[in-house]
Amino acid sequence: MEQRLSIVTLGVDDLDRAASFYEQLGLERHKKFAEGVAFFQMGGVILSLFPRDELEKDAGLQAARYERVGKGYVGHVDAAPSVVLAYNTRTAEEVAEILALAEKAGGRIVKPAQRAFWGGTSGYFKDTEGNFWEVAHNPDFPIDAEGRISLPE
Repeated sequence: MEQRLSIVTLGVDDLDRAASFYEQLGLERHKKFAEGVAFFQMGGVILSLFPRDELEKDAGLQAARYERVGKGYVGHVDAAPSVVLAYNTRTAEEVAEILALAEKAGGRIVKPAQRAFWGGTSGYFKDTEGNFWEVAHNPDFPIDAEGRISLPE
């Protein structure tokens, strides 16, 4: 596994509202891949806004459920996160390799490597602290020699 962070995905309740917020901050939304998602090039990393319910489906999770515990509420362990970090690979085969490496290191596979609806390969794992990572190969998102990912023109 190379040392890089490719994409930070924020699960949002209202994609249009969230995208507008970031555009008003001065970020430029990518036009080519804009249906059902918002991408912003942030140097060598991509910021992605993705509807929370779609993120739950993509990660293979059920909608977040909460139970009353004492005076508060606690979410179920497999509730979808608000933030997912992504490691993009250079090949489709590398997705399964990185997931296996994460599991061997003590992580938990949430969704094994498989063909994604957008044409690449993707899988998810949780690290030892419960943080979500997507491991993906997207042939449309090039990675340069230094590991920087970019949105295509």
